Amino acid sequence: MPKMKTKRSAAKRFRLTGTGKIRRYKAFKSHILTKKTRKRKRNLRKPGLVAPEDAKRIRRLLPYA
Repeated sequence: MPKMKTKRSAAKRFRLTGTGKIRRYKAFKSHILTKKTRKRKRNLRKPGLVAPEDAKRIRRLLPYA
């Protein structure tokens, strides 16, 4: 049986935490930042966690994570 391939686009977007949850970075931080408040932009810097409902699908894309 050949090795399973990792979806490279998912590998660049997601990382595992120490407890095995999937970490992601937040959207809406790339452009049109002048109309967004300082607080909103600061909160977009922090990574979030993937919802448990989506985590199962993402794990399938990352077989060795």
